[in-house]
Amino acid sequence: MRQQTGKTQMIHARIDPKLKRSAERVFSRIGISTTEAIRLFLRQVELHQGLPFPVKVPNAETVAAMTEANDPATLRRFSSFRELREKV
Repeated sequence: MRQQTGKTQMIHARIDPKLKRSAERVFSRIGISTTEAIRLFLRQVELHQGLPFPVKVPNAETVAAMTEANDPATLRRFSSFRELREKV
């Protein structure tokens, strides 16, 4: 963190550009800026005295499911919702 003039400080962080754009689209839809979102997150950390959401290491079953979902070759395809319902 580098101190800025006045009563605020500036935060510099390296963020993946794709993630940044995606998050900014969400912020725009809810009517807040990235700066306001960061301020809101930090305020929630302060209020909760920790992260404002649970952070857990996923179990082996969850890791396997995430790995499978990220591999298009393993995903089953259906031509319609009806076909999906019949086969699942």
